[in-house]
Amino acid sequence: MRSHLKKVIIFVFACLIPYAAWSDEEVIVDASAPHHSFPHYWEQMFGSGRAILTLRDSYRRDLRSVKKATDFQFVRFHAILHDEVGVYGEDKHGAPQYNFSYVDQIYDGLLENRVRPFVELSFMPRELASRKAVHSFKYHPIVAPPRDYAKWDALISAFALHLIERYGIEEVAQWYFEVWNEPNIDFWAGSPKQATYFTLYDHTARALKNVNVRLRVGGPSTAQAAWVGALIRHTTTLKVPLDFVSTHVYANDTSKDVFGTHEAIPRAEMVCRAATKVRDEVITSGRPNLPIIWSEYNATYFNDPKITDALFMGPWLANTVRRCDGLAQMMSYWTFSDVFEEQGVVRRPFYGGFGLIAAGGIPKPAFNAFEMLHQLGDERLDVDSDHVLVTRRPDGALVIALWNYVLPGKNGLPITIVLKLPHEARSARVLRLDADHGDVHGAYARMGSPQYPTAAQLDALIKASALPAPEDLSVASERVSVTLPANGLATVEVREN
Repeated sequence: MRSHLKKVIIFVFACLIPYAAWSDEEVIVDASAPHHSFPHYWEQMFGSGRAILTLRDSYRRDLRSVKKATDFQFVRFHAILHDEVGVYGEDKHGAPQYNFSYVDQIYDGLLENRVRPFVELSFMPRELASRKAVHSFKYHPIVAPPRDYAKWDALISAFALHLIERYGIEEVAQWYFEVWNEPNIDFWAGSPKQATYFTLYDHTARALKNVNVRLRVGGPSTAQAAWVGALIRHTTTLKVPLDFVSTHVYANDTSKDVFGTHEAIPRAEMVCRAATKVRDEVITSGRPNLPIIWSEYNATYFNDPKITDALFMGPWLANTVRRCDGLAQMMSYWTFSDVFEEQGVVRRPFYGGFGLIAAGGIPKPAFNAFEMLHQLGDERLDVDSDHVLVTRRPDGALVIALWNYVLPGKNGLPITIVLKLPHEARSARVLRLDADHGDVHGAYARMGSPQYPTAAQLDALIKASALPAPEDLSVASERVSVTLPANGLATVEVREN
């Protein structure tokens, strides 16, 4: 990223731009520049708290808010096979018994809100587990392999058949079925990890395809961008179905875990460096056209208020969108809501949770960043800048994202960016996200930072979090000027009339 200690200063004659005689950067926006399709891969899917939480009204309210802001299509969560969902049991003779009543309520609720499930097939039902290997999450998922693969295969088959009977193959064929979650770390107790996970994958993929070949199945759903090439080689050699590959990365993952090196990879670069690695593994494999889905990513895997709750997420996200363009079909931000209990029941609204919406339905800056980036067009134009993204919408309007990235905990100076617009540009307006626009933290602090806000306080906080109306910008000599404070994000809409 561009250092604030060594600025690129471009003099702009005051007679041409009296309101911005000095700028940190001038960016030429050329409507005829090389361009390419720019599908909104970063907002097609979100992660969320585990399956049973989807039955809560607070979860569904947050889901509707994020759907309205981003029009996302898929949601992924853990633990659809957990005992609390009640899918699997055995009678006194050991015969399997299935119960899909909660499954129906979970998926009905998603589909009623025009969101499809990205089905993560996890975790192991207690009565089917080979041993009591329990993960440390608050809801204690069992992460052992099945004790009887014939019973596992039958469970997967019964699950898939039920979904098709309830929703129809035309609907379910549009879903994704992902085998397990992060088997390369402590979410899988098979030994050796990779070989036993591949056994689980083989059984699951074949069971699904035996129900209907149109069901889409993939994996390895690993942490730290691991095992993708190995799974492709394995499935190709043994002719096991594989319709997509999925994996995860967080911006504070280490280079040792992701690349096997000892580099110091900046937080701004890690996610897209990992995405490049996986893209290269796929295109050099025997299956170069496999879709790549990042079914988890974020700026951190810690609960860190100065990152996930903060303005920092706007520039970090915009930069990630810019850098990861073309490297994946979908990237799923983890998560859309702080209705989330992996570390226990949420104790206060702002604790560094992964969600876009804090407890009580309060939108964070990250929510507003997604809402702003949703306005970007579906065509990207080339531009020479590390912190400007130029797009064009089908109606011909240019939508430009600009940001001032500053690391968490660091002080940063404001920057001014001058956009030299096409000759035809007649009007421009800017939408801002910064400490004075769309950031609820000031209002929360003035309120005394209550741990348990009242209904009236929540109302006030939700109103304080809203983005303000866009401001008109003066176009002079085909230029507009935007000043961004530290970790400010802006989108500029430019029209010909």
